Amino acid sequence: MYHTPRGWYFGTRAKIGIWGSPNQGRFQESGASILVTSNELEDLNALEAEFHVYPDLYNDNNVHFFTHWTKDNDRSTGCYNLKCGGFVPAAGAELTPGQAVAPASTYDGEDHYISISLHTDPNSGDWVLFRDDLEKPIFLGHFPKELCPKLNGGAPRMAWTGFVSYPKNEPSPAMGSGHFPLEGERKAAYIKNIKLFDSKARAHDPYMEDLLPVLDRPDCYHLSIVDFVVKDRVYFYYGGPSGCIG
Repeated sequence: MYHTPRGWYFGTRAKIGIWGSPNQGRFQESGASILVTSNELEDLNALEAEFHVYPDLYNDNNVHFFTHWTKDNDRSTGCYNLKCGGFVPAAGAELTPGQAVAPASTYDGEDHYISISLHTDPNSGDWVLFRDDLEKPIFLGHFPKELCPKLNGGAPRMAWTGFVSYPKNEPSPAMGSGHFPLEGERKAAYIKNIKLFDSKARAHDPYMEDLLPVLDRPDCYHLSIVDFVVKDRVYFYYGGPSGCIG
C-alpha cells in the first residue's frame, strides 16, 4: 500500500483495475481497496471499499465489490458488506456490497476498472461512497459518522492497498494480476488517479512525497514508486504471483 501521514484528510478517490483469481483456494482472499484508518493501535477505526475474491465469504471465485468496517485491530467488531449493521446502501443503487462485478482485466489485453470515492459529507459528517467511472457520480450509500468515531476530526490516514490473506504455511494466492509492477501497463495491477478530499468535499491531487509505502512481504510481492502522468495523474503498480509461503 501507500498511505498518507496523519493529517486533515476528509476522504479519497481512486481508479482501481479489476483482476480475477479463478484458481484461488476457499480460505484465501485477494483484492484491492481504498482505506480510511485512525491512528489508534488498539482501537483502530477503519472504513474500506473496492473489490476482492473471497470464496469462503461468497462460495464462488468471482470478483465482488465489497465494503468493510471495524473498530479494533483484530476485527472482532464490524463486518463485510451487509453482514451486520453499519454501511447503509442507497435505495436502488446499481452497485451494492457483495455484488459480483465483471468482466475482469486480462493480461496484456482489456483493462477493466472501477473508480470509487469515500469522503465525509460536509453537511451530515457521514462517510459517503460514490462510484465515479460512469457518466456521472453514482451514490452507493454511506457509513454513519457514529460507526467509527475516531475518524471524525481525528486526523485519519488515507491508504490505497493491494492485499492477500491465506492460512499460515500454505501457498498464497496471486496479488493483483499475478505479475510484478515492472511489467507495467495492461500487465501489472494498478491504482491510479489518486485524489484526496478537503472538508468541503473538493478533490485534489496528493503531494507524491507525502505518500508512504508499506510492503510487508517484499520477497513475494512488489510495489512500484508513485508516479505522475497527465492522463492518470498520481498512480502506482503493485502485485506478484501466487505461491508465497509463510
